[in-house]
Amino acid sequence: MGILLAFAPFVVFAIIDRLLDPAAGLVAGAATSLLLLARALITPGRTPKILELGTLILFGGLSAYVLAGHAAWSVIGVRLRVDGGLLVIVLISMAIGRPFTLQYARENVAPAFWDSPEFMRTNYIITAGWAVAFALMVVAELALLYVPALPHRLGVITIIAALIGAVKFTSWYPQHLERQRV
Repeated sequence: MGILLAFAPFVVFAIIDRLLDPAAGLVAGAATSLLLLARALITPGRTPKILELGTLILFGGLSAYVLAGHAAWSVIGVRLRVDGGLLVIVLISMAIGRPFTLQYARENVAPAFWDSPEFMRTNYIITAGWAVAFALMVVAELALLYVPALPHRLGVITIIAALIGAVKFTSWYPQHLERQRV
């Protein structure tokens, strides 16, 4: 549940982007990110997660840039920057040795396993799965942006399939490892 809640700013962004405009979507995403971060700070025993911090920086920065009048991006252009930023957050989390899924996995796994190589490897693999999904989304948005003849539906289907695949992989992979051990 925690990892899915962390994507709430992106869901809010997508809804407001559709209903109003990309700038309003960015501001709504930033506000949602801020609420999630505040929740983490005021909840006893909880600390902000890499994804929460990165999302606030991403939406806050893009909002400030757009509101300052520095950008006239299309809807797809804004989505490309949001999804590209998300991909960067995920890749940075892996590069610094703290795959973003690690903090969520620790909420569901006994502390005795946190330092095991298998636990770390599993989180790197799951995080890499998310990175692949976000990379597919970025490629789909680039295609929609630079190949206008492509049906818009193709990009939407690719994005939805990538997200569903990442969610399913996140739950399937640990179960797969568990079945292999037995």
